[in-house]
Order: sequence, then C-alpha cells, then structure tokens
Amino acid sequence: MKNIYIVRHCKATGQEAEAKLTESGIEQAEKLADFLHHKNIDSVISSPFERAYRTIEPFATRSGIDILTDDRLQERVLIGESHPDWLAMLQKTFEDRDLCYQGGESSNVAMNRAASVLQEVLHSESQNVVLVSHGNLITLLLSHVDETYGFNEWQTMSNPDVYIISYEDNGASVQRLWIG
Repeated sequence: MKNIYIVRHCKATGQEAEAKLTESGIEQAEKLADFLHHKNIDSVISSPFERAYRTIEPFATRSGIDILTDDRLQERVLIGESHPDWLAMLQKTFEDRDLCYQGGESSNVAMNRAASVLQEVLHSESQNVVLVSHGNLITLLLSHVDETYGFNEWQTMSNPDVYIISYEDNGASVQRLWIG
C-alpha cells in the first residue's frame, strides 16, 4: 500500500508567493509535525510558495527529510488580476472544468498539473509521501481521485488540513485526517 498525505498550508499573512506564516500558522506547523511524526514518511514534496514550505519545515527538520519543491504544486491562478466576484468565478470553474478566465488556468489544467506529481509519486520507491500545496489545487487533486470533491469541499477546508490518499490493488481511497 502507498499512502500520500496531502497537506494544505498553515495560516498565512496573505496569498502572494512570499506570504509568511502567521504566529498561529507557525504554531500549527509544529502541531502538524507532531501529527505526522509516526506516519513513516519517507519523502516530502512542497509547493515553492513560502507558506507551504514553512508549513512542512518543522516536520522535515525533525525527521531529517529533505523538502523537494515542485512548481506544479503552487496555487492555481484563477484570473490574472484581482476581481470582486472571484468566489462566484471560482465556483463556476468547479462546475465547468474547462472554463478559463483571462490570465488564469482552468480547473482541468490545474488538476492535470497536480496529478502529474501524484503519478510520479505513485511510480517512485517512496511508500509514505507528503505533498504540501494550496486549498484550490488540493481540492482539484482530490477530485482527480474521487469525483465527489468540489467547490463545497474546498469551502470546508481548514488551514492546515490533511488528507490521505491510500492506494491498494483495488484502487484508491481518500480520507480527511485533520479537522482544524
């Protein structure tokens, strides 16, 4: 069996790539390290965004595991500029996965980007892997494995959040492990 732990970053000061963890987020990262401690993790791959990397850093440091960064795990760009109706726009992209706003990427494009990381992990030697990313992209990745994940599930995610995708001979299953 192969287990892939999907981790949403801890609370951060903003959405930009350089956004740092808040004080609360730093404390959450320590709790997350405790939570993952006995999971026999052998590999960690993170979005290069500061808030994602710093989320898993305490665990990686304690465990002596190097953090690999992968641009394919960075947050999905919904639209090229700020928009007051971004939430309604986001919901529409979960309903029409090919919908793409100017300067953004469709749900399908983002999902396939993240799924390519998942496929590489599945074909690797690692058995228990942590992928650290962002809520929108994580929801799309989970929907790649289980079609029931969508906009409503994205709305219920916490910072941080942890899901496990377990792969066995008879297929894959998704389970939420962390409710913050």
